[in-house]
Amino acid sequence: MKAHKKAGSRAARSGGRLSMAARADRHRLYEQSVQNAEAEIDFVDATFRELRGRRARYLREDFCGTANVCCEWVRRRRDNQAYGVDLDESVLAWGREHHLANLKPSARGRVKLLQQDVLTAKTRTVDILLAMNFSYWIFRERALMRRYFATVRGNLAKDGLFFLDCYGGYDAFKTLKEKRKVGRFTYCWEQASYNPLNGDMTCHIHFAFADGSKLTRAFSYKWRLWTMPEIREMLIEAGFANVIVYTQGWDERTGEPNGEFTPARSRSPTPAGFATSRR
Repeated sequence: MKAHKKAGSRAARSGGRLSMAARADRHRLYEQSVQNAEAEIDFVDATFRELRGRRARYLREDFCGTANVCCEWVRRRRDNQAYGVDLDESVLAWGREHHLANLKPSARGRVKLLQQDVLTAKTRTVDILLAMNFSYWIFRERALMRRYFATVRGNLAKDGLFFLDCYGGYDAFKTLKEKRKVGRFTYCWEQASYNPLNGDMTCHIHFAFADGSKLTRAFSYKWRLWTMPEIREMLIEAGFANVIVYTQGWDERTGEPNGEFTPARSRSPTPAGFATSRR
């Protein structure tokens, strides 16, 4: 997920000392809370090899944000190359400073970041194209989403795979707040509004800290809550021949996701669910 709205915070504590919120880096907090680049690359790399019988080399990440995933991809093998596409130059600059700068020079040269629209960005055809963390939901009209999917298909190699994720379950349509402790801070996901007539939704990410300070609306999203059947239909309409849905398992003991994804054709209704699709 990517957002460009400036966050609000409680800037100071008594005595004039800066609060934890004022000292926090929202991009770092985001990565610690909701992104696991290593696990994501593990999954797409292994799945591509399983389906195609060869190793992928070229990867493109649309809505790449800080390019954490791109950098993880080029670390894996010396000939891997990555392209990251995002409209926000500020978040790309953050990624260059905090992720690309930490790569070896030989690896850094194999990452290309483009401040461009994903609908028109030009790169070489790739083996793997990613649209993760629901960022593609910014396309709220069916025709525009179908156009994006067709554009993706045109950017793939002949045997390329498109990976995208989706969340759902009956709680996805509710206004709610979910909090989770992450290290020394608390992550809060808020579904602030949902319009059942057109699917439009507004969500926010907030962070709270041990000193009582908060980073409110660190990230905000205005998108459409697309369902899995709609996404599958649009992918097929855009020319994809096969759509496989992987659903995430749950740990019955903890009530939390277990990080294991398996192919599924059906699933019992649950309050929440997370899935990833591939071509």
